[in-house]
Amino acid sequence: MLPFMLFAFVASITPGPTNILVLSNSARYGFKAALPIILGACLGAAGIVLLVGSGVGHSLAHLPRVQTAMQWTGVAWLSYLAWQIYRAPPQALQAHSTQRQLGMTGAASLQLINPKAWMMALAVVSVFAGNGAERQSQVLSLSLVFFLISLPCLGAWAVLGAGSGRFLRSPRAMQRFNRCMALLLLGSTWLSVRV
Repeated sequence: MLPFMLFAFVASITPGPTNILVLSNSARYGFKAALPIILGACLGAAGIVLLVGSGVGHSLAHLPRVQTAMQWTGVAWLSYLAWQIYRAPPQALQAHSTQRQLGMTGAASLQLINPKAWMMALAVVSVFAGNGAERQSQVLSLSLVFFLISLPCLGAWAVLGAGSGRFLRSPRAMQRFNRCMALLLLGSTWLSVRV
């Protein structure tokens, strides 16, 4: 279990589309506002591990066109999100912003089209789940452990974002931050593409 825990930690803490969205949202709206995104993203990723371990991963391995369609749908959606963040008008942070945020359901749904989440889940199941009668209970355990490890990892990104919020008081600083986050999101999305 220790090798899997290390894998889950690295997969959760390294920059990816979800981490960057958590960072960006917590910088704009505060740590508490990022909590539903963190919970949704962790539930979504753990759910994908469970789905892949229950046979969806095996099916996907035999349907390369479906894999490709999912990958490019995810890349297109995340690229669109990056564009929206990049072109956001310059405005200073406000304590009680009324702008619509991603939310728990949105963050969980985002994992369905996040190429990094699917690649991670396929790796988890193929490397750490056995093939015997205990496979389903192993997959369930892996999914639960992944959820428990990813919570504090994404929480660390939210703390980092909330801490950076004090430097983003001017509209110009916020615009620069948004553009930097948009470019990081775009880069992390396109770097996860397997051709």
